[in-house]
Amino acid sequence: LRRISITIFMDTRAIFKASGFLILTVISIPSNLFICCAFLHTRLTETKLTPADVILCHLAIANLTSAFTRSFPQMLTAFGCQNLYDDIGCKMVLYFYRVSRTLSIKLTCLLSTYQAVLVAPATSILDCLKLKIPKYLQHIIVSFYGFCFATSVHSILFCYSKLINNTVPPYTFNYEYCYLTYPDYTVVISVGLSLFFRDFAFIVMMAVMSCYILLLLYRHGKKVKNLRSSDNGTSGSRAETKASRAVVTLVILYTVFFGVDNAIWLYSLSIVRVAPLISDIRGFFAILYTSVCPVVVIATNPKVKAKLKLPRIKSLPRSMDTGSSTM
Repeated sequence: LRRISITIFMDTRAIFKASGFLILTVISIPSNLFICCAFLHTRLTETKLTPADVILCHLAIANLTSAFTRSFPQMLTAFGCQNLYDDIGCKMVLYFYRVSRTLSIKLTCLLSTYQAVLVAPATSILDCLKLKIPKYLQHIIVSFYGFCFATSVHSILFCYSKLINNTVPPYTFNYEYCYLTYPDYTVVISVGLSLFFRDFAFIVMMAVMSCYILLLLYRHGKKVKNLRSSDNGTSGSRAETKASRAVVTLVILYTVFFGVDNAIWLYSLSIVRVAPLISDIRGFFAILYTSVCPVVVIATNPKVKAKLKLPRIKSLPRSMDTGSSTM
C-alpha cells in the first residue's frame, strides 16, 4: 500500500507539474514575443518609443529568454523528455536564465523609478531625473546587461548535465534537465547570500518607488475630487495615472513572486538535499512573472493594445452603393 500511495503521489505531482509549466510556456512565449513585435512595429512605422516603452521592450526580451531557458525545458522534462542538453548546453541555458532573471529585476526597478520620476511634482527631489533618465537610458540598460552577465558566472562553473553514478551529491539543485552542484557548504552560502542581497536591494528600491507613486496617486485623487468643475488637462493626468497603476501592479506581483521564490531559496540553503516538490514550487514561482507581466502590459499599454485591434474596412460611398444597385 505504501508503494501504491507513493506511485499515485508521483503521478499526481507529474501531472500538475506538466500542466503548470505548459500553461506558463503557452502564455509567456507568445505574449512576450507579441510585445517585442508590437514595439518594433511602432518604432519602425509610427513614432519614437518613450523611455517606458523601451524599458518594457527589454523587459519582454528578458522574460522571453527566461521562458525559453527555464519554462520550456522544465515543461519538456515534465512530459518525460530526457537528456535535453550536454554539459555545455546546460551551462549556457542556466547561465542565460540567470542573466535574464536578474535583468528582469533590474528593468522592473528602472521602470518603477522612471514612472515615479515622471509623476513627481516639480518640487520633488526626483524632478532633476526627468531629463537625465531619458538622456542616459541606453547607457543604463547596457550597464544592466553587463552587470547581469558578470554576476551570473557561477552558473557556468558549477552546472552539469549528468550526475556521477546517478547519485545526487550534497548541495545540489536539481533542475531535472540540469544539475547545479556546489563543492561545499561555504560556496553554497556565499553564492546564495550574495545573489539574494544583490536582488533584494533592487526589490527594496522598486517597493519604495511604488509606495511613492501610490502616495502621489492618492494626493492626485483628492485634488480631482476638489476640482470636478474643471476638466482641462485631465486627459494627460489620466494617462499617467493608468501607467502608474500598471507599474505598481507589476511591482506588487514581482515582489510577491520574489518573496515566495527566495523564501524557498533561503530554506534550500539550510538543508543538504532539497525535496523535488519544493524545487517544483520554487521553479513555478521563479518563472511565473514571465507569464503575468506580458498580460499586464498588453492590457494596460495603449501602443501594444492597439496592435490587437484589426483595421476597420472603410465603407463604400453611398453614391457607389446606389449606382451598383440600379445596375
